[in-house]
Amino acid sequence: MPRKNTRNTKGRIISAAWKLFYEQGYEDTTVEDIVFESETSKGSFYHYFDGKDALLGTLAYVFDEKYEELKETMSPDLDAMEKLVYLNHELFAMIDGGVSMDLLARLLSTQLLARGEKHLLDRNRTYFKLLRQIIADGQKAGQLRADCTVNEIVKAYALWERALMYDWCLSGGEYSLVAYTDKMTPMFLESYREKAASTK
Repeated sequence: MPRKNTRNTKGRIISAAWKLFYEQGYEDTTVEDIVFESETSKGSFYHYFDGKDALLGTLAYVFDEKYEELKETMSPDLDAMEKLVYLNHELFAMIDGGVSMDLLARLLSTQLLARGEKHLLDRNRTYFKLLRQIIADGQKAGQLRADCTVNEIVKAYALWERALMYDWCLSGGEYSLVAYTDKMTPMFLESYREKAASTK
């Protein structure tokens, strides 16, 4: 039971931080603001985080909360390709509507510079577990090509998504991330479709 409370405290701090980062900007958000918004204490904050900068790496946690929601709402009738396109669209719509380009760029830069744990590559994240399940099921159903391993397809898909986010930040958000991914991701995924499935 205490473990659940611990996770809730940390989760409340993370959720409050990202809400404030979005509403008032990263620079204008203080640790005190986060503690107040999360209804926790400074002691709790510093138990989990060295400071505000440490929270940048937790955007992956926010993404995973979104994936937990999507797991529940995703129609089981979709095939593997449709599920991957759906997840991609929903996450990028969340980024477009709730995560500023500045914060996303900060996350990507902190992950590039991190010497230890890189949250975006953590294979225990909900993100990777969900991808592995969808892709394994897709291969069993004959929807995805079997000459690539599950992990190879997962890696390619995750790399594709990171590349889209990186390019969007690099170009200063001069195009709609959602519109671009909706057009390009199905084409990217097509190369992983089982050829027999595409001719049906």
